[in-house]
Amino acid sequence: MATELLISRAPRRVWPLRRPALWLLPLPLLMLMLVLGWLALGAPPRNLVEPLLRWSPALGAGFALNILISLLAIGLGTLAGLLVGVLNLSGTRLLRWPARLWIQVFRNAPWLVLLYFTTYVFPFELHLAGHYLPFPDWLKVVVGLALPASANVAEILRGAINSIPATQWEAARSLAFTRGQIFRSIILPQCCKRMLPPWMNLYAIITMGTALASLVGVHDLLDTAQIASNTVNQVGFTVAIYFGVMALFFAYCYPISRFTQYLERRYACH
Repeated sequence: MATELLISRAPRRVWPLRRPALWLLPLPLLMLMLVLGWLALGAPPRNLVEPLLRWSPALGAGFALNILISLLAIGLGTLAGLLVGVLNLSGTRLLRWPARLWIQVFRNAPWLVLLYFTTYVFPFELHLAGHYLPFPDWLKVVVGLALPASANVAEILRGAINSIPATQWEAARSLAFTRGQIFRSIILPQCCKRMLPPWMNLYAIITMGTALASLVGVHDLLDTAQIASNTVNQVGFTVAIYFGVMALFFAYCYPISRFTQYLERRYACH
C-alpha cells in the first residue's frame, strides 16, 4: 500500500513534446543574427524584399532537391546497412570480414571524396537491354551519401543488437530456437526502437551533408543561392540569402533533432 502511494505521488516526467517553448528557444537567436547582419551592412530591408521574393521559388525547388536526395540516400543506405550489419554479425569469417571492411572504409572516408568518386567514376548514362538510361549527377550524389550512411546504419544495428541482454539469447537457445529464429523473432523486434533515435540523427546529418552536392554540379539550394547572389550582386542580398539557406536547413533539421532527443529519453525508461 505504501509503495502504491509513493508511486501515485511521484512527479510525472514532462517530455519535450509537451513543452513546445523549448523547441522555439533557438528562433530568437536566429532572428537576432538576421537583424545584426542587416544593421552591420546598413542595407535597408526594402531593397532586399523584391529580389528575395523573386528568387524564392528557385530556392524552394533547390531545397526540395536536397530533401529528395537525403530521403533516397538514407533509404538506400538503410537497406544496404542492414544487410552489411547482419553479415558483420555472421559466424562465417568469409561473410564477416568483407562486411567489416565495408564499414571501416566508408565510415571513415571523407564525404566530399566519396561524392567526387561517384560523380566522376560512374558513367553519365547506363546501357541496359539496348537502351541508354541517363544517370544524372544528383543520383550519383545519392549513391555517394548512401555509402557512409550504410556503414553507420550497420554500426547502429550492431550497437542495438549488443544492447540486448545475453540472457535472452540463452533462454531462446534453451527453447530449441535456431540462431536465425532468435535473430528474426526475438532480437530484431527489440532493436527497432533502439535504432530509431540514432537513425533519425543520422538522417539529419545526411540532410545537412546534401549541401555538398553543389560542389559536383547539382543544382540544389546552395547552388541556387550562389547563382542568385552573383546575379543580384548586392552584399546585403548575399548575406540575406545565405541566412535564408541556413534558416531552411535549421527549420528542417532542428525538429528532427528535438524529436530524436525525445525518443532517446522515452526509450531509456523502458
